[in-house]
Amino acid sequence: MAEFLLELFSEEIPARMQAKGADDLRDLIVKGLEEKGLSFTKAEAHSTPRRITVVVDGLPMENNPPPIDKKGPRVDAAQQALDGFLKSIGQSDFSKCVQEESPKGTFWYYREAVKGQPTAQVLSAIVEAVFEKFVWPKSMRWKSGQKAWVRPLRSIVALFDGAVVPLSFALGGGEAAVTSGKQSQGHRFLSSGAFEVKNFADYTEKLKAAHVILSRAERKAYISAEAQKLAAKEGLKVNENDGLMEEIVGLVEWPVPLVGTFEKEFLEVPQEVLISTMRGDQKYIALLDNNGKLANKFVVIANTITEDGGKNVVAGNEKVLRARLSDAKFFWDQDRKQKLESRVGALGQITFHQKLGTVKDKTARLEKLAAHVAKQIGADDKQAARAALLAKADLTSGVVFQFPEVQGIMGRYYALHDKETPAVAQAIADHYKPVGANDTCPNEPLSICTALADKLDTLAGFFAIDEKPTGSKDPFALRRAALGIIRIVLENNLRLPLVPLFEAAYNGYAVSGLRPMKDVTSDLVQFFTERLKVALKDQGIRHDLIDAVLAADVRKDDIALVVKLVHALRDFVGTDNGANLLAAYKRGANILRIEEKKDGKSFDAAALNDALLKEQPEKDLAAALAPAAAKVKDLFAREDYTGCMAALSELRAPVDAFFDKIMVNAPEADIRANRLSLLSRLRDTMNTIADFSKTEG
Repeated sequence: MAEFLLELFSEEIPARMQAKGADDLRDLIVKGLEEKGLSFTKAEAHSTPRRITVVVDGLPMENNPPPIDKKGPRVDAAQQALDGFLKSIGQSDFSKCVQEESPKGTFWYYREAVKGQPTAQVLSAIVEAVFEKFVWPKSMRWKSGQKAWVRPLRSIVALFDGAVVPLSFALGGGEAAVTSGKQSQGHRFLSSGAFEVKNFADYTEKLKAAHVILSRAERKAYISAEAQKLAAKEGLKVNENDGLMEEIVGLVEWPVPLVGTFEKEFLEVPQEVLISTMRGDQKYIALLDNNGKLANKFVVIANTITEDGGKNVVAGNEKVLRARLSDAKFFWDQDRKQKLESRVGALGQITFHQKLGTVKDKTARLEKLAAHVAKQIGADDKQAARAALLAKADLTSGVVFQFPEVQGIMGRYYALHDKETPAVAQAIADHYKPVGANDTCPNEPLSICTALADKLDTLAGFFAIDEKPTGSKDPFALRRAALGIIRIVLENNLRLPLVPLFEAAYNGYAVSGLRPMKDVTSDLVQFFTERLKVALKDQGIRHDLIDAVLAADVRKDDIALVVKLVHALRDFVGTDNGANLLAAYKRGANILRIEEKKDGKSFDAAALNDALLKEQPEKDLAAALAPAAAKVKDLFAREDYTGCMAALSELRAPVDAFFDKIMVNAPEADIRANRLSLLSRLRDTMNTIADFSKTEG
């Protein structure tokens, strides 16, 4: 078994593209290996700012491609079909084909063993094919060249079992083709010249000697550990931010953490703004005191070692940061000279959407909608309207103009400065939440009202102008808005049917050209149903159980109710009684489906005739079904779904006895029909809770 090493060395690759680029390269190579019948033990991807690397271990010296086994047309097929098959297999006649009989007739088959090739030769073809299909999020082109790559490619290392795999990559446009070899390069400033490598172990060792840590995980762990050590020396701790860490890892090949300082006067600015400034522009790691307050120190990760121990690097970064913090403080001081409410009028200069008006128009809708939501959940409707009025006002502030990521957060600070109530201020900060799966969810009444109103208004508006997400495209983040509403409802245990809220949101729009409200609400219910399925699947709940509940007579826009029923059903089918009853249901439903198709009619549960029940097991089942059906219906109406499942469990014994002892398709037509009606009653009773035909197993 041998190893394949591939390194594509280039100018600096944008940090956000490195890891995915390396993973995509590995996946394409792995797919090619599998298609060519090459087995392997493992495949790894690595990346640094100037290289993406793939190493595949455990490869054979020769591939073992699968034999060709192609089914052709029937022997008596039309000549055109026969000729087409011969053309597809590259043959002029059927001398190398065989005939095989099947229940559907006699068919031609073409089978051929495929001779193996040297792995190095196969790898060369695979990788050059990958070069042709590889796509970066953003690429560069050279002059009139047809090919594109993320940054100028400088060299290729391609080794199989220590020998060079011949590769060539030509960008065109007058650029010379880059060919493969054994030479790689180290750190741009801390190493000198190229060096030859023999294999992956030799490659990583020589890279480290040339001041390059190939492993992203190793670089990340080192940066984190060193930053924490530096913070501890200052009596501080690191402001953990995994997203920032991933960015920094993509900026350095040889990380050198250093501590910088800024003037304490800047700490008067809200720390979210300062942290955003440090992260967004300079990729600095903020440091906090033991109370979680921002300190006037930060960690900068240099990409080189300097003779002065980093003093000039730190001084330069402090100077740059000082200028940015000065801007932030200036805007903070200026913004507070104007009340937040006075900024609402300026929202009329910001377009929400060309067909849906301005952000000021949206604010007017939010006032009414937030108050409406407040009445539904028992919150203060006047305070909810106040929070909604001010929610977007900080968009016209200087700080938010410079640092858009702190919108909402700054609104809270301005509101507190203006002596608004803490609950209103917090609702302003929370109304965008949750922004993503890892974001916190609003849990205070006013925050819930403004967050729901903002998302409901957006969804109703865009669905009303038929700007729904399609495929992977969702430019207005409507899926995220829907999932946010689902989280708010579930995490706060709200019983809040959505259709009336959709209608209230729709009625807030006073613009022409909207789709009918009935169509909009119907589409939104379907849209939320799909999003709820995704959310429940992420919790590990089987998709068939979700489908079974949603297919039943349940209010689909009442998210909490649907989830409650899904959980009860999940628990039920996980029990021995539930699993056995489900199996019996499937058996009965299949018999009904077959017999109804055969007879061309349905067997109505209401047609059950007790006088035609001859055997004791069918009498016992009929006797058990009547009270069980009534009990299930009553418990279902009271939303006691656990009780419903318990009531169904009581049917297990008579159902088991029925299928064990009774022949449904009796020779007597009236008895057969009566037994099928009994099965129909069993099906209807169980389908009160969920459509069990949708379940698996």
